[in-house]
Amino acid sequence: MHYKLKTSCFVLLFMAFAAVSVNAQKRFKPNGNLLKAVKRGLNESALQYHFLMEQLPAGRFPVTYYSKEQKMITSGSEPWVGGFYPGGLLYLYESTRDTALYNEALRKLKLLEKEQFNKTTHDLGFMMYCSFGNARRLMHTSAYDQIIINSAKSLSSRYNDKVGCIRSWDSDAARFMVIIDNMVNLELLFAATKLTGDSSYYHIAVKHANTTMKHHYRADYSSYHLVIYNPETGAVSKKQTVQGAADTSAWARGQAWGLYGYTVMYRETKDKKYLDMANHIAQFLLGHPNLPKDKIPYWDFNAAGIPNAPRDASAGAVICSALIELAGYAGPKMAKTYFSAAETMLGALSSPAYRAATGENGGFILKHGVGNYPRNADIDVPLIYADYYYIEALSRYQKL
Repeated sequence: MHYKLKTSCFVLLFMAFAAVSVNAQKRFKPNGNLLKAVKRGLNESALQYHFLMEQLPAGRFPVTYYSKEQKMITSGSEPWVGGFYPGGLLYLYESTRDTALYNEALRKLKLLEKEQFNKTTHDLGFMMYCSFGNARRLMHTSAYDQIIINSAKSLSSRYNDKVGCIRSWDSDAARFMVIIDNMVNLELLFAATKLTGDSSYYHIAVKHANTTMKHHYRADYSSYHLVIYNPETGAVSKKQTVQGAADTSAWARGQAWGLYGYTVMYRETKDKKYLDMANHIAQFLLGHPNLPKDKIPYWDFNAAGIPNAPRDASAGAVICSALIELAGYAGPKMAKTYFSAAETMLGALSSPAYRAATGENGGFILKHGVGNYPRNADIDVPLIYADYYYIEALSRYQKL
C-alpha cells in the first residue's frame, strides 16, 4: 500500500530537521588546534585524491591498495563500494572548490547511474545516496531526483513484510538474511519519501529499523552481524557474526553501522526510541574496556591478541562521523562525552599514525583498515569507505 503525505507536513518536517542541524552546530565550540588540523586535512585529502585520480584506470572505482605489491584494487559500478569515491570527491569539492575533483565526481556518477535499477543488492543507500544524494545537495538541482527515487524503488523491492526487513544476501532463497550494515541504507528511503510524498518508503525504513532493533541486538547493546529469518513466517532461524571474531563477539564495523543508522533514524523520524538506541550503542562502544585510548577500535572488540590485534580505521571513521551528529541530539552530559570522543578520534585519524602522506598509500587517505578478517581479506590496508566517512567527519566538524 502507498500513502501520500501532505505537502504542508513535509514542510514542517523539513523545517524541524533543519532546526536540529542548526542547533547541533550552535551547541559546540570546536577546538581551535583541531579545527586547523581539520582544514589542513581536507586540503591534503584533496591533493591525495588528485594523486588517486592519476592512478585510477578509466571506468573503474577504487577499492583498496596493496602496498607490498604496489597494486590498486578496483571495481566496476556494481559492488557496494561504488558510491564512496564520488561521494568523497563531492565532500572535498564542497570544502575546497577544486573543480578537478568536481569533474571527476561527475564522470564517476555517470558510470554509477545505471545502478539505480539494480535490484540484486541491498547496498543502494551506500552506492546511490552517498553519491547522488551529495550531488543533489551540493548542486541545488532536481537533476538527480529520479535517480534517487528509482534507487529507492529498487531497494524497496527487497522488502518482505512478514519479516519486516529488507533482504541483504541472496545466496539462499530459503533463508532471509539481514545484516546490520543495512541500517545505513535506510537514509535513501527517507530521501525518496521527501522527494515524492510517498510514505511507503518511510514505513519500510521504520519497520526495518524496528525489526533490527528487536533481533540484532544483545542485552548489552552490542550487535550480531547477521540474522537469518524464515521468509514465510518471519521467525528468527539463526544469529551470526560472519565478519567478526565469533558469533557472540562485537565486530567493530558492525557496531559502527548500527550507531550511524539509528542516529539517522532519529534525525528523520524524531522518534525518541531511536535516540535512546543510538545512545545505548554509543555508550557500549565508548565504555568498552577494549577501546584504545585514541578510540580507534580493534577490528573486533573481542578479537584475539588485543592489544596487538589490528585496528580498523574504517570503523573508527564511521563512529566518529556518527558521534558528531549524535552529539547534536543527545542530552548535555552525553553530548559532551560524544563530542569529546569524536574530537579524540578525529585527531587520531588525522595524525601520521593513520593518515598517509600525500603521494603514498596508492592515493588513499587513511591507512590501517580491515575488510574481512575471518576470510583473511584486506587486513591492514586502505579502504575507500574509510576515506569517505573520514572526509564526512572532517566536513561535519568544519561546519560546526
